[in-house]
Amino acid sequence: MMHMDVTAYTARLHRDLYAAGEVGGEEALAVAEHMANALDSSIRLVLLDALVEAAGEITENLSPGSVEVRLLGREVQFAVTPPAVQPAAQPIAPAPQNVTDEPEDDGGTARLSLRLPERLKSRVEEAASASGLSVNAWLVRSIASLVDAPPVPPAAPPAATPPVAVLGQRRSGWVR
Repeated sequence: MMHMDVTAYTARLHRDLYAAGEVGGEEALAVAEHMANALDSSIRLVLLDALVEAAGEITENLSPGSVEVRLLGREVQFAVTPPAVQPAAQPIAPAPQNVTDEPEDDGGTARLSLRLPERLKSRVEEAASASGLSVNAWLVRSIASLVDAPPVPPAAPPAATPPVAVLGQRRSGWVR
């Protein structure tokens, strides 16, 4: 796992804001200092978004390997999963019809943030690994197979109660 401290980058932006404020005098410098402090969280989020987007693009080119960006406190971590090497004697299962790792030619891909319980996340990772796919590629295939599958007919209604025969004033039969 690789680690990255974004503090150096935020500090550089702070220095740039201070330098710009110095040009305008003491009052502008005070405003620049207040802006730098107020923007600190936003700067970190923008940097994190850029790293996540870069990791997504790297993952697309690395498929079936992957790069994950994890945030632990203020520290950014990268988890790199190299593509699994398949033994030559082991056949690879064909992809479901009309489902590939590549996005369809619909103009690109969309980003979706998904939060899973840790227990389910490990099961997804195991299933993806067993298939020789990245988690992203496995999820794309799984979701595509679910949404492209024919609709499941609704469950049959419960068995009807047999009719009750009326004999004069007496009724016979059974009910549930």
